[in-house]
Order: sequence, then structure tokens, then C-alpha cells
Amino acid sequence: MVAVTLHNYEPVGNGLRTDHPVPGLPFVDDAHIPVEDRRAVEAVGRNRGENMWGRTDKCADGGWVAYTSDPKRLDLAWCVRWHPEHGRSVVLYRNADSSGAYMTFMKTAQLFRAGGYWWDGATWYRPGQIFDWASEVHVQRQVPAASTVTAADMITGGLGDRARVLGVEDVDLNAALQGPWTAHLAAWVATRSDTSRALSRCVVQMTAPELAADQLVTVTEMAEIAGLSPSTLRAYLTRGESTVPTPQAVVGGRSMWARVVAQEWAEQRRRSPDGAASAMAAHRDSSHLSLGVNDLWQQYTNTFAMQIRESPTLRKRLALRWRTEESVREIATELSWSVAADLDSIVPTHLLARTIRGAVLDELATSHQMHGGEHDYTIFQDVAEMLDWLVRHEPRLAARTITEIIGEAERRQSIPREAVTQAITDALHLDGALDAAEYDEFLERALPPSS
Repeated sequence: MVAVTLHNYEPVGNGLRTDHPVPGLPFVDDAHIPVEDRRAVEAVGRNRGENMWGRTDKCADGGWVAYTSDPKRLDLAWCVRWHPEHGRSVVLYRNADSSGAYMTFMKTAQLFRAGGYWWDGATWYRPGQIFDWASEVHVQRQVPAASTVTAADMITGGLGDRARVLGVEDVDLNAALQGPWTAHLAAWVATRSDTSRALSRCVVQMTAPELAADQLVTVTEMAEIAGLSPSTLRAYLTRGESTVPTPQAVVGGRSMWARVVAQEWAEQRRRSPDGAASAMAAHRDSSHLSLGVNDLWQQYTNTFAMQIRESPTLRKRLALRWRTEESVREIATELSWSVAADLDSIVPTHLLARTIRGAVLDELATSHQMHGGEHDYTIFQDVAEMLDWLVRHEPRLAARTITEIIGEAERRQSIPREAVTQAITDALHLDGALDAAEYDEFLERALPPSS
């Protein structure tokens, strides 16, 4: 697996010195951009003025990537991806999209085609949609029976009357390409020298059974696969929400997706935190309440109803003439006490205490391993805040948990109790919600005696 993200930034042109032309786009003269030198590419736009940007990085596969705003057209930017074996891609983007496109090239992707399908120099992969949260990378899934189409495969004729290389100042972002793209490809071929990369090694696009016309789906079909209404999916597309993948084709003005891409998008939605929450929803048609929260709601509805039913005083206060501010406040106090006094049925505090104990011991063990006991021990903020929660809500249980932590650290990790005591004290002082003096008084009573 590699951290290749979904590439949904639309290029607007091919650089004339690219080795891998993007089909359907015009060729643009890039002579004013030093595409052979990554540092020089960065220097064109870096710190050169307002709305000028530039950056370069080495890639994990031995190549590099660089981008720069175009000095003649500040609304456009160039992205250059180079690899010692696989050659160079020079692609023109809108300036607003350039940094995002740049980031997608920083791992092993050499180029992107067909709405996010990507090539690493040997193999084609589907758009990176399925995220593995444990490894923090997108899962790479190879495209079965994929074939690479090169420039040599596509050269079929000569230059058309309207096929020409554009200057960057001539790029019209709203204009359709004039004439067949193969004619523009021929114009690009005519500019290449004898030392240029062989056309049989210049990748143009890919084909695969899953990209055949009968495997493409419309917005309506994609919505059905994802369990959405077509209107919801159209709203996502209009607003750019919910990471809807880039379509693989546009046919007659209609966006079309590969069925497998739609299925993997649906899979990612199911695997997301929102998808997990919907699995635990009390009502599957609405994920506002989890099963646990719904159970609590019903539990306290029954509790409050019984209190009101069995208390003549409360029932009397519900009468209109008794509904004063003070009376309402008294009813609220009585009912809310039922919740506060029933904390353990809401949060399993004895189980939580064991979890906190394990987390604190792990923090101490990590500090001990990193520093060998020569430095202060540290409990990070998230664990410290949970320990503080236990101290404030269940001080008896917290006191017992702290002594268990000290004992375990001393016996199993050979960490002096004074060091553990200081780490716990520092954690509560720094990240607790109370004043330091309040924690000091609690710890004075909770900590084991010193030897």
C-alpha cells in the first residue's frame, strides 16, 4: 500500500517537453520554464510576488516533483514530475489546483489518467479511495488486464489545419479543443528531437475491461450503488462534497464512472466514521442518535416519568398556577440529580479506570524506553485529561487507580514511585480542569506513603 490519494485536479494543458501527453488537452510552449532542473522550476515562482508559488521535493522512488506559477499567466501553474527511468510529465493546471495536484505526485504515481487511475511505471491502479486508517495510507488496487497506450500507438496521420502549439498566453480555459486530438499529438511529435524519449515509451492513456462503455454508470446508477438519492449525489457534485471521485468519462455532457470506482466509493463511505456510526444508529433512517444514546434517552424518560407519577409534589408543580421560575428550577434540580447520581450506568467507570491505568502505564513505559529513566516521565495530554476526568468524577476509584499505576510501574517496569508520582502530579497540574492546589490536596490523601 502507498499513500496515493484520489487525483481530482483537472489539467488544462500539456507542456511541450512532456514525455507523457494527457489526451484531449492542447500542447503549450513551456520554453520559459526550466523543466530539467527541479530547483530552477521552484525558483521561477517562489517568493516572486503575490499569487506566485513554487516548491520542489524528492520522491520516494528516486525521482522528483516541482511546480511553479507561470510568470506570464498568474492564473496558471506548471507541475513537473520526473523519474530517471520513466521520464518526465509536464502538465499545466489552474494555479488554484497546482499545489493539490503537486501533492498527489509526491509518492510513486508517475501520471494520472481516466479520472484518477494512476501508473507507477509498471502497473496501473484504481483511484485511491479506500483509506486504511490503521496504516494511514490509501489501499492500492491493481487494474485487471490493463493495457498501456503509447504515443506510437496513436500516431495515425499528419497535422490538422487547426493543430498548433499554444503560447501560455493563448490558453483559453473555456474553449474546446480545435480539431482531432491526434492532430495535436502529431504537432507535438514534430517538435521532438532525436534524443527525446522514444514514442513507444511515451504513455498517453490506458485501457481496461472495467473502463469499457458497458461498465460505465451514470449519476443515477452511481447513487443507487452508494445508497443515495440521485438528487443528493448531484448536490455533492455541485458543492464538491463527500469526496465524490472524478468521472472516468464525459459522454454527451454526462459524467460517467467506472462501476468498480462507484463500488469502491460506496465501500469507502461504509468504512468511514460516518458509515460506522450509521451501523450503530438507533433508527437506520436517521443516524442522529446512536443505540447507546437512544437507550439512555429511553431510560431517563422512564425514570423521570416514574418520579413525576409517584411524587405528588412534582405532579402539583406541573399545574399551570405552580409553574414559576423557582418551581421549574426545583423540578429540573430533582430530575437532573437522577442523572448525576447514576453516572456509572452511563459511563462504566470501573472499566474506564482500568483503561486509563493501562494508558498511563504505556505512557510511562514509552518514556522509560526512550530515555532510559534519565529524564522526567511524560503523560501526554489526552491520557492526562482522562485521568483528570476520573479524579473529578470518581475520586475514590481514581485514588485506587493511581496507587495501582504506581505499584505496577515500580514492580514491572522498575520505575521509581517518586518519578511516577511526579509524572501524575505534572499531568494533572498541566492538563486538569481544577486548580493545582486542589489536585495537591487530593494527591496528598490518595498517594501511597513514601519509603
